[in-house]
Parts: sequence; structure tokens; C-alpha cells
Amino acid sequence: MNITVSGASGFIGRRLLKVLGQAGHSLHVLSRHAGTNLPNGVRLSVWEPAKGPPPPESLEGADVIVHLAGEPVAQRWNAATKRRIRESRVTGTRHVVEALAALPRQPAALISASGIGYYGSRGEEVLDESARPGRDFLAELCVAWENEARAAESLGIRVAIVRIGMVLDPQGGALQRMLPAFRLGAGGRLGSGRQWVSWIHLGDLIELVRFAIENPVRGAFNGTAPEPLRNLEFTRLLGAALRRPSLFPVPEFGLRLLFGEMAGVLLASQRAVPHAAEAAGFRFRFPQLGPALADLLR
Repeated sequence: MNITVSGASGFIGRRLLKVLGQAGHSLHVLSRHAGTNLPNGVRLSVWEPAKGPPPPESLEGADVIVHLAGEPVAQRWNAATKRRIRESRVTGTRHVVEALAALPRQPAALISASGIGYYGSRGEEVLDESARPGRDFLAELCVAWENEARAAESLGIRVAIVRIGMVLDPQGGALQRMLPAFRLGAGGRLGSGRQWVSWIHLGDLIELVRFAIENPVRGAFNGTAPEPLRNLEFTRLLGAALRRPSLFPVPEFGLRLLFGEMAGVLLASQRAVPHAAEAAGFRFRFPQLGPALADLLR
């Protein structure tokens, strides 16, 4: 298939390009940077999501669009940062759909990223894809983001949305940031440690996106492993995988001092489960955290 991928310079996008290339798909990348380093044979078009639609030639002839682009959420928030995050995701997705509407032939499918921030912090509640959205900044962002993607359905395009949880890989994301402290034996729970963490091995997330590309599925899918854990258990297993103690908790006030409002993301309790993916026939290679960490850290 001919596949156009936005956001391919991130650690999720880089792995996705590798896997799709190995599967024999023809790839075209949308990137904000003309100098993005890409595998041989991958075409590149420069695109700034918030400023306008992507170039028509990047979408013409595409069978599937995978839309991952977005300003990183994991940074200290202020009004300007929130505006950039929203524009990169909501406005950027609107621009993608506008460009698709102008094509003489639309692609068969749009696979769009979202996040489990959609649900807000929900304590002990088990959250499958039918759960209502939350009401905080990230939840409202995800709702607007998903609505823009779903607008492509009016064009006859199949839309699948992957609500991504904490993606684990030592080369990027949360795990990369946690490893230095845990390797020194200075890691530990965040806040009370009672909050639920919905995580996923990067390899499983990539295969879930590939599954959505290659199968006629539609709607929302939680991009999380079947067995979420409390933060206390998550940090204990990470310490055990590194053969280090995990006895140094980070108090809530310290997180809020460091990250401001964004600390709420680190302390949020989201017990998300991938009912839609499993019902569609997707099988996780790493449903449990212990084997996932053993694979990632070997």
C-alpha cells in the first residue's frame, strides 16, 4: 500500500516507518523539517500542521494516512504552550481532512493518534473505549482532536483512532526519562503511587497501528496493554528489572513545583483497557509489564 505518515520524526514514528517499510509498503513522510533523516526510498514533504493543509502531492495516490504529528505534551504548560499543543493536534488534523477533501481520489483510511488523556483522571474506574470523556485540558483537547479526525468519515474514509497510553521504549518517552534515576537506585513512586498507569510496549503499539492500517476496523482503540498497574507496582517492577531498589518517592508537591499544571498528567489515574482491539482480533505480544520490561531492557 501507499502510506503517508505525519509525525514520523518522533520515536513512535521512526519505529513505525521501519516496520511498514519492512512489510513492503511505499512510504511518504510529512515533517516540519526538510532535513529529517529517513530510510532509503521514503519520500518527504515539508509541512507545518498549524499553518495550513499538507502539500497535495504528499497525499495523492495514498491508500492510508497515518496522522501522528503533534506538539509534545510532556513539558511545563503555560498559555502559549497549551495553544501550540492544541493547534498542532486539533488545527493540524482539520488541515489534513481539508486536504483529503480536495483530492480527486480519497484514501481508504485515516489512522489518527489520540491519547488516554481523553478520559481524564478516573480513579478506580475501568475505562474501555465506550467510557465518557473527562473535562480537563487534555480530555477536551482529545475530544476536539478526535472530532476533527472523524470528519473524514463524511468523505467515505474509514477512520480509526488510537488512544495512546504510556509508551515504553528505552530510546524515547517516559521510560527513557525514568531510567537514569532508577539505574542509580534513586527511583520510586509518584505521589501516593495508588494511581493506575496504562502502559504499552512500543512494539505492541506499532503492531496495533499496523493492524488498523491492514484491517477494516474503525472507531476508537485504547493503545494500552491489557493489564494496567498502579504506579507503585509499576515502579517496583521497573526497579526489579534493573536490579535496583525503588524506594525514593517523588511527592506530589515536588511534581507540581517542577511541572506545574502538567504534573496532573503524571498523577492522573487512568485504568484503560483495550477491549476494542482485542474484540477485533488483535493480540498483544506483551500484555504484562514484567516480560515487557525484560524485553526492552535486555
